[in-house]
Amino acid sequence: MKPILAELERYQREVADATARLDIAADEAKLAYLETQMQKPDFWQDSTTAEQVSREAADLRRSIMQWRSLSHDLDSLVELVETTPEQEQSALESDLADIRHRFEDLMQITKLSGPYDKRPAIMQISAGVGGTDAQDWAQMLLAMYTKYCEREGWQAELVDVSHGEEAGIKSATLEVTGPFAYGKLRGEKGVHRLVRISPFNAQSLRQTSFALVDVVPEIEGAEAEIDPKDLRIDTYRSSGHGGQSVNTTDSAVRITHIPTGIVVAIQNERSQLKNKTKAMSILASRLAEYAREQDKAAISELRGQLKSADWGSQIRSYVLHPYTKVKDYRTGHETSDTAGVLGGALEPFVAAYLNYSLGR
Repeated sequence: MKPILAELERYQREVADATARLDIAADEAKLAYLETQMQKPDFWQDSTTAEQVSREAADLRRSIMQWRSLSHDLDSLVELVETTPEQEQSALESDLADIRHRFEDLMQITKLSGPYDKRPAIMQISAGVGGTDAQDWAQMLLAMYTKYCEREGWQAELVDVSHGEEAGIKSATLEVTGPFAYGKLRGEKGVHRLVRISPFNAQSLRQTSFALVDVVPEIEGAEAEIDPKDLRIDTYRSSGHGGQSVNTTDSAVRITHIPTGIVVAIQNERSQLKNKTKAMSILASRLAEYAREQDKAAISELRGQLKSADWGSQIRSYVLHPYTKVKDYRTGHETSDTAGVLGGALEPFVAAYLNYSLGR
């Protein structure tokens, strides 16, 4: 058998297996249903729901097209190779290179088989040890993840932010919507360490700062039962940096789940009702994650495992001085291209973590 033909036929088998395991046929059926809903005359009466449905349909359409297009192009190239003399097949190398690249990219998705990997993700970034430098570092991480989401074609909505007094942010919450958002972002959960010359130090001393990243899958409110008696709901005025008023009503909402102490604050909407709805959705997601962790350990043990954003607990370090290097301590993956990583080029780290998590 011709070597190229053998390679392509292997790709055909693996793609067919992957589309079956990922149940692309079910995705096509769901897309057909969503498109039927979108054609109804009253579809846009509820704009929030309509936007969510439209976004889900677009994500499904893109995913389905990627797999079906690769399968079609593979079949076409196999036919071409079968009818092309072996001594002339070098002319097909560019087509083969394109197939290889698309195949490798899509096969990464087959590693995202967890029960929540297809879900949107809720990411919270909090400044840790390091004062103003840590708050600035948290803001740098927020920018990094926002750019990574753009590279992936995802929508990243900043639903809450607490600004630092001098610079940066104390915390921020991103809601990330797109294909396999949680599956790809879950490996970012943990403490991130920055080493650099501090821009906030008059002596230009080297400073180590920490920030904590938490990632949970978005859970539909209907999937979680929350007793209203367990909630304390506070409203306050939304504000921007320096306390500047965003609006003149107490539209921001803070919900505290009293039994667990989990707090969710939302202030991006001008409507208090919309902020409360969004906060309840995020609270449901965090409680679901909390419940999954309880299945793994007793509460006392669980609290003992919680990481603090300080020395010795980091999953990844970003060194900008005296040399440049980003290193993930779990996977061993590293690069000297710190500018690229901080600019959102996280794909190699995401791929390395997927391989690591499957190999554990």
